[in-house]
Amino acid sequence: MTLDSRVAVAGETTSRVALSDTAVELLRRLWEINGPLMFHQSGGCCDGSSPMCFAAGDFMTGASDVLLGTFDIAPEGGEAQPIEFWMSTEQFEYWSHTHLTVDVVKGRGSGFSVEAPEGVRFLIRSRLMDDAEPFA
Repeated sequence: MTLDSRVAVAGETTSRVALSDTAVELLRRLWEINGPLMFHQSGGCCDGSSPMCFAAGDFMTGASDVLLGTFDIAPEGGEAQPIEFWMSTEQFEYWSHTHLTVDVVKGRGSGFSVEAPEGVRFLIRSRLMDDAEPFA
């Protein structure tokens, strides 16, 4: 099962990004440790191809980034726990027809991403979207 984000790309009606159940569980633990969180997916080298999770505000987004969606990872009836998922515009141009699911696997990711001390890393699983519009 997955948790879809709220749609954030103007003119679209279908979520472009989701979280696996394992990712939701990990993010709830990380929220308790770090407070509000955010994701950024770049297209760079090294760990740039993995989604990076930061304390909200620790990574500055700008005109070169696209907000793909916002998740609410709060348990049912709990206070909202929104997490934004951002991607570099350049990377989005390549992935404009792709739906992304953030999952968790064992292993060491980036030292900058908040899950690194947990011995796991976030990973993107993707599939083509039938109804995606090319990014303009």
